[in-house]
Amino acid sequence: MILINLLPHREAARKRRKEAFQATMFASFLLGLLIAGAIYWWFQMMIEEQQGKNTFLQSEIKVLEGQIKEIASIEEEIAALRARQKAVEDLQSDRNLPVHLLNELVKQLPDGVYITSLKQADQVITMQGMAQSNERVSEMLRNLANNTPWFSKPELVEIVAANVALTPRDQRRVASFNLRFRLMRTSEAQKAMDGASAAASTAGK
Repeated sequence: MILINLLPHREAARKRRKEAFQATMFASFLLGLLIAGAIYWWFQMMIEEQQGKNTFLQSEIKVLEGQIKEIASIEEEIAALRARQKAVEDLQSDRNLPVHLLNELVKQLPDGVYITSLKQADQVITMQGMAQSNERVSEMLRNLANNTPWFSKPELVEIVAANVALTPRDQRRVASFNLRFRLMRTSEAQKAMDGASAAASTAGK
C-alpha cells in the first residue's frame, strides 16, 4: 500500500526553523544582555574602587600639604634665626674693624704720604690726603689692592696738584688725592687669608 502525506510539511518545517531561530536570537539577546550587565557591573566596581583610591589620595595630599606648610614655616623661622645669628656674629667680629683699619693703613701707606681726612659709610672708606708725588699715590693704591686682605677695590676719585707751606718761605709742591676703598669684614678677610695660605702651601709643594 502506498502512503501519501498530504500535510504541508514544508511550511511546518519552515515554521519550526523560524521558531528555533527566534528562540536562538532571544537566547543570544539575553546572553548579550547578561554579558553587558556583567561588564557594566565590573566597570562600576572598578570606578568605585578608583574613586575610593582617589578620595584616599586626596585626603593624604591634604595632610601632606599641611605638613609642607608647617615645614616651610619652620624653614623660614630657621632662616630668620640664622640671619639674626649671623648679624650678631658679624657685629661681634666687626668690633675690631677700626683697629684693623688704622693698623693696615699704617702698614700700607708709603713714605711721603699722609692722611688729612678719613670717613666711613657702612663698609666704604673715603680717604683724603697729600703725597709728595703721583708715584707715591700709585704705590699706595697698589699696596691697598694687593698687600692686605682687609681692603678691596681701591679707587682713585681725584688727584690734583697743590702747594703746602712748610714755612713762610718754604713752599712744597704736592699731590692732593681723594680715594675710596672697601673695608672687608672679619669673616671676609679671614677667608681671604685662608685662601692665600692654601695657595702658598700648594705652591710650596
